Amino acid sequence: MYENAFNSIENLLRAEEGIANELDYVEQTSWVLFLKYLHDLGSERRDEAELNGEAYVPIIDGAFRWNNWAAPKINGQFDHNTARIGDDLIRFVDGELFPYLASFRESADGPRTIHYKIGEVFTELRNKFRSGYIMRDVLEVVDGLSFNTQAERHELSQLYETRIRRMGNAGRNGGEYYTPRPLIRAMIKVTDPKIGETIYDGAVGSAGFLCEAYAHMRRDDLSASDWATLQADTFYGQEKKSLAYIIGVMNMILHGIEAPNLLHTNSLNENVMDIQEKDRHDIILANPPFGGSERREVQQNFPIRTGETAYLFLQHFIRKLRAGGRGAVVIKNTFLSNTDNASVALRRDLLESCQLHTILDLPQGTFQGAGVKTVVLFFEKGAPTRQTWYYQLDPGRSLGKTNPLNDADLAEFVELQKTFADGPKSWTVKRADLDEATCDLSVKNPNAPEAAPLRAPEEIIADMLARDAETTAILEEIRGML
Repeated sequence: MYENAFNSIENLLRAEEGIANELDYVEQTSWVLFLKYLHDLGSERRDEAELNGEAYVPIIDGAFRWNNWAAPKINGQFDHNTARIGDDLIRFVDGELFPYLASFRESADGPRTIHYKIGEVFTELRNKFRSGYIMRDVLEVVDGLSFNTQAERHELSQLYETRIRRMGNAGRNGGEYYTPRPLIRAMIKVTDPKIGETIYDGAVGSAGFLCEAYAHMRRDDLSASDWATLQADTFYGQEKKSLAYIIGVMNMILHGIEAPNLLHTNSLNENVMDIQEKDRHDIILANPPFGGSERREVQQNFPIRTGETAYLFLQHFIRKLRAGGRGAVVIKNTFLSNTDNASVALRRDLLESCQLHTILDLPQGTFQGAGVKTVVLFFEKGAPTRQTWYYQLDPGRSLGKTNPLNDADLAEFVELQKTFADGPKSWTVKRADLDEATCDLSVKNPNAPEAAPLRAPEEIIADMLARDAETTAILEEIRGML
């Protein structure tokens, strides 16, 4: 049912002139789904309050409730006579609904409340529907979806993930929001978060790391206390971009986290020297944007000043970790060998403040549409690096859109990493053996077969002349036969 509903929405949006691409599709679907989710959540909370004999205050009230503007009904049947449609619907959404929901940010009790999340989402979001008739059809399809059971949310979350993945494959900008889930799951297996630990992603994007960590930690036999901890005091994230923020919030909600601890802010605006113990976390999982450039005033927040966004994020993550905390961060492989002052200083800082115990070297094509190779840094804060275990991932095929990374590709890495076992694809480098001047951490597999030495130019030219002479002789022989 849900698959058909998503396909119906997609077909409707193809005819909507305000929807230009996959990014718009996910964004506009998200806010409609969000409001339907809030309606179902409100109904669930109202029923719980009635059973407990308590008063219930709706999250959204009056004309702005879902069943008053999006799906008015009489005796359970859709009421076409009172439903807004056409330009009237668009005017109501743009001029009344969005401003009302945006006002929640100012009236909410705090940033960790569902009211604040609603305000954040609708302050930044813009309705891109131009046709009130198409919007009406979309609303009716979404009204048929239910968020009431865990099974229903799970199915919706899988479909939503599929759309996020397609958005990630749609172009350069979309790729910012999608990290291959098999890679995320491998990073989580290595860091192995436990109930009671906090997990942070300062470049949260579509919240893939937090959603997968939740799936890893969630069990049916959790106590009520552990369940409350998992829901409210475990997952934290920050996101700069409006589209990514709403997708991240919606993705976490669909995965079962009712009020995600996501903040709509630029993590790099925080001066890392001001980070206190209460601000730190036990685990950091992230794939920060790389190749970007930050303003000079942002660079002032870091001891190692650089315009490279990923380098600033890595400094942020190191200082956001508690002593004994564990990190797993994706970064360009050029970080391991660049000789500029910032790269060398950051490698030295990482090696001195953390035990960089593992480097996972990823093959070309791991990230769709990205033209760079990447590695994953696994580290533990509190003691300097003594030695680092490398694993060079080789799935035995070219990765691409139709042949992506899968869990089986990473199974050997996860298993060997437990004991840091050396083998054909893995090896260990001692800190004492690194060049002290550069701290070069380049991936150089000592077990790889040696490449054949390059031939001298004179030898290449001689071979070419010999082949030309042989070709000339054959052609002369053919001409003699004519």
